[in-house]
Amino acid sequence: MTELEKVEKLREKADVSFAEAKEALDNADGDVLGALIYLESQGKSTVPAGGGFFSGAGGEAPGQSQAHSYRTNEPKNGESFGDMMKRFGRFCVKMLNKGNSNFLDAKKNDNLAFSCPVTALVALLLFLFWVTIPLFIISLFCGYRYSFRGADLGRDSVNRVMENASTVVEDVKNSLAGSNVNTDANTDTNADASSGNEE
Repeated sequence: MTELEKVEKLREKADVSFAEAKEALDNADGDVLGALIYLESQGKSTVPAGGGFFSGAGGEAPGQSQAHSYRTNEPKNGESFGDMMKRFGRFCVKMLNKGNSNFLDAKKNDNLAFSCPVTALVALLLFLFWVTIPLFIISLFCGYRYSFRGADLGRDSVNRVMENASTVVEDVKNSLAGSNVNTDANTDTNADASSGNEE
């Protein structure tokens, strides 16, 4: 690199005049890095923010923010993996607390048959879905009525939906029982009519 190229490079990096760059190069025996250090020690060039990146006219050096980010291993959005895991853990604990403070109550003839925390219900639905749902439906046909109790799920709107489901099942059960009664009555009538024809 020629002396002129070194002066130009030093001017660009340190944002100084030709005379100051030439003087610094002379004091550093032509070494550009030594000249930069000399200019900093004389107060003619300031140490850039970000740990040693130089730029002309006080701006950010190309690739400075990326290089700094790679050196510190910090994500750009400011949240590390550990922070995300802590936030996820707090969310899980919050959901477990809500699930354990809300209950599904099963009643038959207005007597409480059993009460189950919502956390256990969710676990049953996740791991034993094909057993839990049929048992739930069969229990509705056996006259059980379900309701939620607790701060989050014990609202009238939620329990109204559960009551409507029980009412629909009762209606279906009654309509099936009514058709069986009619079928039995028709069978008896047909049997009487056929016995009357034989006489």
